[in-house]
Amino acid sequence: MSEQEPRTGRQFSDEDLQDLVASTDSGARNPRNRTVALLIAGLALMWSLFQLWIAQPQLWFAQYLPVMNSTETRPIHLFFAIVLAFLAYPALKSSPRDRVPLTDWVLMAVGGFCTFYVFWFSDTLAMTARSGLPTQAQVIIGAIGIVILLEASRRALGPALTIVGALFLLYAYMGQGWLIPDLIEHEGLSFTALINAQWLDTGGVFGIPLGVSTAFVFLFVLFGSLLDKAGAGNYFIKLAFAGLGHLRGGPAKAAVVGSAMTGLISGSSIANVVTTGTFTIPLMKRVGFTSEQAGSVEVASSVNGQIMPPVMGAAAFLMVEFIGISYVEVIKHAFIPAVISYIALIYIVHLEALKKDMPALGEAKSFVGMLVKFFIGFAVAGAGFTALIYGVGALRGAVPDLTGPIMMTLLAAVYVSLVAIAARKPDLEVDDPNAEKIELPQVKDIYATGLHYILPIVVLVWFLMVERQSPARSAFFATALMIGIIATQRPLKALFRGQGAQMAAEFKAGLIDLREGLIAGARNMIGIGVATAAAGIIVATVTRTPIGTELAGLVEQLSGGVLFIMLVLVGLFSLILGMGLPTTANYIVVSSLMASVVVSLGAQEGLIVPLIAAHLFVFYFGIMADVTPPVGLASFAAAAVSGGDPIKTGFTAFFYSLRTVALPFLFIFNPTLILYGVDLGTWEGILQAVFVFVVATFAMLLFAAATQGYFLARSRIHESAALLLVAFTLFVPNVWLNMVQDPFRTLDGSRFETVLAEVPEGERLRLLIRGPDFNTGETAETTLVVDATGATGAERLANTGLLLLPEGEVMRLDEPMFGTETAEALIDFDFYADAPVTLASIQVAQDRMPAQVFYIPALLLLGLVVVLQRRRQTKPAF
Repeated sequence: MSEQEPRTGRQFSDEDLQDLVASTDSGARNPRNRTVALLIAGLALMWSLFQLWIAQPQLWFAQYLPVMNSTETRPIHLFFAIVLAFLAYPALKSSPRDRVPLTDWVLMAVGGFCTFYVFWFSDTLAMTARSGLPTQAQVIIGAIGIVILLEASRRALGPALTIVGALFLLYAYMGQGWLIPDLIEHEGLSFTALINAQWLDTGGVFGIPLGVSTAFVFLFVLFGSLLDKAGAGNYFIKLAFAGLGHLRGGPAKAAVVGSAMTGLISGSSIANVVTTGTFTIPLMKRVGFTSEQAGSVEVASSVNGQIMPPVMGAAAFLMVEFIGISYVEVIKHAFIPAVISYIALIYIVHLEALKKDMPALGEAKSFVGMLVKFFIGFAVAGAGFTALIYGVGALRGAVPDLTGPIMMTLLAAVYVSLVAIAARKPDLEVDDPNAEKIELPQVKDIYATGLHYILPIVVLVWFLMVERQSPARSAFFATALMIGIIATQRPLKALFRGQGAQMAAEFKAGLIDLREGLIAGARNMIGIGVATAAAGIIVATVTRTPIGTELAGLVEQLSGGVLFIMLVLVGLFSLILGMGLPTTANYIVVSSLMASVVVSLGAQEGLIVPLIAAHLFVFYFGIMADVTPPVGLASFAAAAVSGGDPIKTGFTAFFYSLRTVALPFLFIFNPTLILYGVDLGTWEGILQAVFVFVVATFAMLLFAAATQGYFLARSRIHESAALLLVAFTLFVPNVWLNMVQDPFRTLDGSRFETVLAEVPEGERLRLLIRGPDFNTGETAETTLVVDATGATGAERLANTGLLLLPEGEVMRLDEPMFGTETAEALIDFDFYADAPVTLASIQVAQDRMPAQVFYIPALLLLGLVVVLQRRRQTKPAF
C-alpha cells in the first residue's frame, strides 16, 4: 500500500469474515457439545423439510399427508425461527459461543411454547380471542410471546427493529403524551386489545409478512442455499471474471456482474459482499482501486442485488400481498430499473478505470467486443426460450396427457448431458486472489463446467413467467430439481470420468451436501422469520391507529406543499426507517408507513402515482440504508474485507449508488420506466418496452458520466451539468412537454355526467375533489382518476362508485359506495360536515405533440459536449 493511502481500517481474516456473516445471517454460536450441535442442526433440517412438505403442490403422495392452513403453518414457522434464534445467536458479543447458557434454554422453551400455543389452540383462539373475547391466560401468553420475539429480533438482527417495534407498541398503547404529536394522537388501546391485536389475532405478528415468509420466502432462500452449496456461487464468480477480467478495471466489472448473479439468489447484502468480496476486492486493489473504492464497488453491486428480480430480498413476494397484483406484474415493473442500474454501475467502474488509467489483468480485450458478445448471447438465449415455449405449446396440443412426463424425461436427459459435458473439465476450485500471479480463466474453460446450474433457474422462470404458477409452487419445483442435482451430480461425474468405483462414496458426499444445504437454508432464514414476525407489530399498529393516514399530513407540513420536497422527505424517512434492518423487514416497515404517503401526496398535487411505483420508491430508499453511514451494514462488511475506513467506504458507495437514488424520482414522474401501462402481451407493447429500455439505459449512462465527472475526457462543470440535463430529458421528457402544452383541458365539475357519457369508452378522467378533511376539518384537495367504462352514462356513473348531489352550478358528492376503490381514495374527506365535499373540476386528456420531440434538442446538446470533449480526449472511451 502506498504512503498516499494509509490503511485506516483492519483487514479481517477469512475466519473473521465467515464469523461476520454468521453473526448477521445464520447465528454465530457453534456449541462444542455434540448433542447441542446436533439439536441445532436437526431443528434446522426439520424446518426445511417442514417447509418442503407444506409447499408440495398436491403430488401423488399428498393424500397421505395432513393438510394445514395458514393459521397453523405460520405459528410453526415462527416456532422454528424463535427456538433457533436463541440456540444460534448469543445474547451479547461477550456471551459464550461454544455453549448455550441456561437463560437461553429457558427463553427458547418459553418462546417456543408461546408460538406453539397459537398453533395447537388455533380452534380455541378462533372462538375466543379472534372473536374479541380473549381469556386472561391467552393475554399473558401473548404478552410474554411479544417480549421474547423482540429479544429474538435483537439477537438476530441487532437493536434497530426491536427498538422500532417497542416504540410502536408504546404508541399503540398510550396514544397520547408529550412525545406524541397532536397529528397522530389517539385514545390508546387497552392492554388486552393490544395483545389480542398483536399476538392472538391473525393481523399482527402472525399476519401477512409472516405468511409471506412461510409460503414464499423460505423456499427461495432454501433454493439459493442449495444452489450455492452445489457450487453455483463459485461458478458465477469465475464466469464473471473469465468474461470481464481482461478489461480495464476488469476485477471491478467482474465484481459487479458476479454480485448481480449471486444477488439473484441471495437475500442478504452482507452475505453477498463477503461471498464475492473476498475474491474481488483484493483483485480490484491490485489494478489501482483504493481500499475504500474497492469496498464501495462491492457494496454498490451487492446492495443492488436486492432490487434485482426474481427475489428482490423477498420484497417481491411481499409486494404481491400488499399491492394485490400478480408476481409476474411485480417482476415486469422492477426489471428495467434494476438492469439499467447494474449497467450504469459497470460503466461507473469503467470510468474510474479510465480516470486512473488502470491496467487490465492479463492481455487487454475490447469492452465493446464484450458487449456485442453479451447481446448476441442474450438474443440466442431469448430465441431458444421462445422456441421452447412454442415447442411445449405444440406438444401440449398434440398429446396433452403426456406433456408432463415427456417434459420431465427431456429435462432429465438435458441434465445428464450437461453433467457429462461438465465432467470433461476439472471441478472449479476457489482461487486465491492474493496469489503472486493471477491467471484469469477463459470463458470456454468455465462455462461448460456449470451449465446444469442454469436448469433450476430456467425451471423457476418457466413456472413463474410461462405457466403463471404461484411463487411457492414454482420455487418448490425449482428446489426439487436442485435437490436432485446436489444428490446426483457427484456420482454422475464419477461415472462419466470412468471412476465407477467411487460412485457410492460420491453419492454419499452428495447426500451430505444436500443435508448441509438444507441446514444452511434454514439457518439463513432465522433472521428473516423473526424479522417478518416483528415487523408485523408495525403493520398492525399502522392499521389500528391514525399514524398511517396522518403521516401524509406531517410530510406535507414539513415540505410546505412542494411535491419534490415531499418526495425527498419521504425518501429520507424511508432511509432512516431502514437503518439496521435486513431487506425483508426494511421493506415491510417503510412500505407500511410511507408508500400510501407517496400516493396521497401525489394525488393532492395532481400527480397520479401508481401504487407499485410508490412501493418501489420507498423500497429503493430503504435498502440504501445498507450503504449509508452511520449504520451501513454492507459498507462495514466491505471495509472488513478491504481494510479500508468503513465510514469513507460508506460515503463512496453512496456516491456510486446515486443512480439508485435518482431512479425512484424518475419513475414517479414517468411510470413508463417501470413499464406501467405497457402491455407486454402485444408486439406493440414489446417494442415499446424495448424502446424504453434502450433510452433509459442510454440516459442512465449519461447520468453516471455526469456524476463521475468523466465522459470522453475529464468533464468541466458546465459539461457535467449539460450531461445531467440530457439524461433528465431522456428519462422524463413529459416534464418539458407539460410546460409547453397543458396535458388536460379543464371543465367545470357540474358537467361531469355529460362529459362522462360523451367521452370514448375507456377514457380516463381526472377529478379534482375538494372538501373538509375528516381529521382536521380544514379544506383539502385530491385528484381522483376514474375510467369511463360502460355502454350508457348511467352504467359509467355506477362504475365510478361516486354518488352525485347536483345543486345548481355546484356538484356535491355524497359518501361513495362502500367497498369501492373510490370510497378508499376519498376516505379522508368528511361527507357529513357543514361544508360540502364537491367535484370542483374535471380534467380531460387532450391531443399533444409526442414528448419524444424534446429528445432532439437533448441530443444536439449531447453532440456539443462530445465535440468539446473530443478535443481533450487522450484515450479510447471504451
